[in-house]
Amino acid sequence: MLNIVFSRHHREIDWHTVILFTLGFWLSGSFILDFVLIPSLSLTGMMNSDEFAYVGFVLFGIFNRVEMICASLILTATLVEGTQHYFTARKQNLAVIFAIILLLISLAYTYVFTPNLTAWGLCLDQFSTSKPLSVNMILWHGGYWLVEGLKYTLAVTLLRWNYCHDCRR
Repeated sequence: MLNIVFSRHHREIDWHTVILFTLGFWLSGSFILDFVLIPSLSLTGMMNSDEFAYVGFVLFGIFNRVEMICASLILTATLVEGTQHYFTARKQNLAVIFAIILLLISLAYTYVFTPNLTAWGLCLDQFSTSKPLSVNMILWHGGYWLVEGLKYTLAVTLLRWNYCHDCRR
């Protein structure tokens, strides 16, 4: 009788599902931020406001920390998958490399891109009526979109690999 009450059912974590949900959450959040929220702020004229640099810093600062958590979870799950030999050795090594790159991208967003884009977006001349984008700001935006494209490519590849593996089980 006590065995029924105190027995514990040991259930393993399905790491493919963890990766699928984490990547789905991360990619959908990135997509909403990049292609819905920021363009709508631009259309409403918020980007021309003096407070936009601060709002962007807070918004991206929070999301960057969520990205770091997602990337860390994906790297952890990918390393655990490596011990379970779900993929070929080559594909497993690539998956670990992709997960490390995704973590480095999230760190770069948090500690390099967001502070620099915020700094270049601040208006230090309060008497100026026009605020053209500086060359440095345009270069940082170009770098952001280049890294963002790499992030989407790597994340979708990992998502596809794990989804295809889940379909075959």
